Amino acid sequence: MSGRTASNDRTPHPAAAAAAGGLKRSRSEPGGNKVTVVLGSQWGDEGKGKVVDLLATGSDIVCRCQGGNNAGHTVVVDGKEYDFHLFPSGIINPKAISFIGNGVVIHLPGLFEEAEKNEKKGLKDWEKRLIISDRAHLVFDFHQAVDGLQEVQRQAQEGKNIGTTKKGIGPTYSSKAARTGLRICDLLADFDEFSSIFKNLAHQYKSMFPTLEIDTEAQLKKLKVKR
Repeated sequence: MSGRTASNDRTPHPAAAAAAGGLKRSRSEPGGNKVTVVLGSQWGDEGKGKVVDLLATGSDIVCRCQGGNNAGHTVVVDGKEYDFHLFPSGIINPKAISFIGNGVVIHLPGLFEEAEKNEKKGLKDWEKRLIISDRAHLVFDFHQAVDGLQEVQRQAQEGKNIGTTKKGIGPTYSSKAARTGLRICDLLADFDEFSSIFKNLAHQYKSMFPTLEIDTEAQLKKLKVKR
């Protein structure tokens, strides 16, 4: 999704009275906002990233509202090929702010790896132009392991599986829906409390999947370093 920021002009506009009476104000009038939404309806591969990249050249803010790093966008600019999985592809535009919303689930190691790879390709100053919602949920390594175990389970019980990329997206959204997941704001707050909830969540998954192995201390150590 891409769009322009609202005008800071607080002077009452003549159209305000008409709007109050139920008439819609034209977007072309001063003070109006323009928002363009790009949605895919074919399970991916529609070329959304390239479309967003083109729209981003004339946008102030480029937002990503949902999903994780289970899919990707390849964008070629000036002969350089960039690969994005979590970053909005509009991050290439040096004049636009890129925003990752609270509906996105974030695997932090994957985010940092993506940043490093694209920096080597020429992406600059991304950290100055990227805003991440502190309400976005975190994808942990055990979410990814559970994703794979669930696929094995489906294959054994139903003779088929979903074909997930095993990036932990589904299990993370399940944790979010069950209100047992952890968010960016939890990680940045009291780390002792974060650790306690993390261990409880890991224990829940281990009780559901006895073969699941989780080194909680090692994972917490990595998360604490990246605070």
